[in-house]
Amino acid sequence: MNAPIRILLVDDHNLFRRGLAALLAQEPTLQVVGQAGDAGEAQRLLAELRPDVMLLDNHLPGVRGVDAIPGLREVHPGCRIIVLTVSEDGADLAAALKAGAAGYLLKTVEGEMLIDGIRRAMRGESVVSPEMTEKLIAAFRSATASSAQAEEAEEPESDAAHGGLSPRETEILREIARGASNKEIARTLGIAETTVKIHVQRILRKLNLTSRVQAAVYASGRGLA
Repeated sequence: MNAPIRILLVDDHNLFRRGLAALLAQEPTLQVVGQAGDAGEAQRLLAELRPDVMLLDNHLPGVRGVDAIPGLREVHPGCRIIVLTVSEDGADLAAALKAGAAGYLLKTVEGEMLIDGIRRAMRGESVVSPEMTEKLIAAFRSATASSAQAEEAEEPESDAAHGGLSPRETEILREIARGASNKEIARTLGIAETTVKIHVQRILRKLNLTSRVQAAVYASGRGLA
């Protein structure tokens, strides 16, 4: 028979910890080996007990659980950390997974689903409450869009023209000369308005100008209008 999965519970609510421990004790393949009420105690028990899985609340005294994850993983990298919380904040979900959590489950989860999540985490799978799936997708899309905007705004200057401007910056300067707003430029070029703002700042800096009016005059004098 395989050894039971050893679990450390981390939650500042003693009553909740006791109830959770009682629930998990009904499953012979699981064993609660310790309980902690804050991140400091969690680190100590993590080093001492070397559990397989940690169930970590996100609201601990003085620190969010998601912020404590990197330090906890340094103590025992092999422990699979599952955030068990009431927080339905997509930012907390994204932060937890980015920090290396194996899962993010809401405290409203059914007992069977929690036990299954622990087993799946032990198999190396990521575990997320179904209610949080859409928020996970939204967070992924947001991160992808931000990355794309950064790449768009950081075009290499080796292709520079017109006073050291990149082709994209030259396009935007031309639109400025035509009197277009950042929003209009974004729509015309099919890029984010925030990306346009970044480009405009770079254009002014590169050309040693202080305003859009000066930029428009500069562009007109060089036949870009």
